[in-house]
Amino acid sequence: MSRQNLNDPTLGLVDYGSGNLRSVQRAIEHAGGICRLVHSASDAEGCAALVVPGVGSFGDCARQLREAGLWEFLREWLAADRPYLGICLGYQLLFESSEESPGVEGLGALRGSVVHFPRGGELKIPHMGWNQLHLRKPSDPLVQGLGANPDFYFVHSYYPVPEDEEIITTTCNYGVEFAASVTRGNLSAVQFHPEKSQELGLAMLRNFITSLGKRMS
Repeated sequence: MSRQNLNDPTLGLVDYGSGNLRSVQRAIEHAGGICRLVHSASDAEGCAALVVPGVGSFGDCARQLREAGLWEFLREWLAADRPYLGICLGYQLLFESSEESPGVEGLGALRGSVVHFPRGGELKIPHMGWNQLHLRKPSDPLVQGLGANPDFYFVHSYYPVPEDEEIITTTCNYGVEFAASVTRGNLSAVQFHPEKSQELGLAMLRNFITSLGKRMS
């Protein structure tokens, strides 16, 4: 990776026609990042990291990525352990499968599956609104300076269950305790929405941006 990317990194924001792209772009830029929309593998040339957001269903997002010609490119990027930040479905798609879309394969970068919140109880589903994170790994670069139990904004009915619990960096409780974020090597992913989480969300994005030099050194 070039010195230019390390000192002034460009983040490739993967655009596959799904949802809240502009709000994520604005948040990254407000946090001090340089953002480039990635519609194809060639658009990612020179990017220090990829950011994959997503709203909608697991199956639809997987299909849209395949139709855009980005599916295998993402698998190769992840296999090479290049810096990646997944947000919401960009987190869930890292796993092997989801109850939301039976028979649809995920990217398989992380072992485990995505499951629905328990049905039939008093919980309102989707889990929507502000909730506290519990820091399982306070040393993780993403959560530096955010406080002991920071509040972030969630909108989801499904959550990942990683087979390897060592990758879980924060958890959240909504009837069940679930993995709110993970880190493995240069891969980071979150179930909540930093772009909707005001100052703490911007601080987390800033942490990701400023950590790129250490991640790639």
